[in-house]
Amino acid sequence: MTQSQNPQGPQGSDQSFSRPGAVDLSGLQGAPAGGPGGAPGAVGSYSVLLDEQNFQSVLEASTTAPVILVFFSRTQSPESGRLADDLARLSDEFEGRFLVGLVDIDATPQIAQAMQIPSVPLVVAVVDGRPMPLLQDAPQEDELRTLLQQVVQQLTAQGVAGRHQPRSTGAPAGEDEDGGPTIDPRYAPAQDALEAGDIEGAVREYQKLVDANPADAEAAAGLAMATVLQRTQGADLNAARAAAADNPDDVDAQTMVADLDMLGGHVDDAFNRLIDLVRRTSGDERDKAREHLLGLFAAVGNDDPRVLAARRNLASALF
Repeated sequence: MTQSQNPQGPQGSDQSFSRPGAVDLSGLQGAPAGGPGGAPGAVGSYSVLLDEQNFQSVLEASTTAPVILVFFSRTQSPESGRLADDLARLSDEFEGRFLVGLVDIDATPQIAQAMQIPSVPLVVAVVDGRPMPLLQDAPQEDELRTLLQQVVQQLTAQGVAGRHQPRSTGAPAGEDEDGGPTIDPRYAPAQDALEAGDIEGAVREYQKLVDANPADAEAAAGLAMATVLQRTQGADLNAARAAAADNPDDVDAQTMVADLDMLGGHVDDAFNRLIDLVRRTSGDERDKAREHLLGLFAAVGNDDPRVLAARRNLASALF
């Protein structure tokens, strides 16, 4: 997957989620709610058909967890229709990590005009109201699944760990039955703390979840990422890099830069820095560096290809 220039993601990351053919929709603006249009409805547990009436509410739901918009036309581009179907189907596999919004530009041309859609297919991720172009072609389902996994894993590494609740035709997209934003109640206290800037509170809430269920991978990843945020509060990146350059075997100096790289979306750089540190150190220092690296693995997700590769490199460094 090739990177391209995109708007900054969460936590100020400059990491992109794009592939060849991505387009820049940095000027994306929500279409006004209301107006004529067919009645929308859920087409899957985590996908919904969009029209002028619910389009804005779906964009607003991106403050809870990511929304992936797919613009398609079965008449102009049959492959775009197939892509929309694939995304709707795959969304269920991710159990609320994102909501797919399906925009049929034939049925809702006003949305396409308002969004200045250049062509279909077009897929855009919206996180906290900010758009990030993903692709404008129609990859096969396996490749699409891999792309979605990479998007979710990077967002988790950046502290975006909310979930949407399953959609129902009885509630508007992006809202629960009472009209409020949907969120998995297990993670709501930690997410609320993060949104309020209360990192210590988020750590406590995620720790409670992990203590209650050590097998909760989502809570473990949230705790690991919140801990990274806790460790880096008030850190100066330039000063940290200078300290690490002056003290190449100082575990605290190196782990600080690794944490800052993680927050900036430079996951491989963070991993490689600590793997090299493991190679250079021994005894307690080596153990400290290794344990810190394992914490970063948890923050990203143990199934992430970058983690799998780094684990192999770590094993080589150790043995």
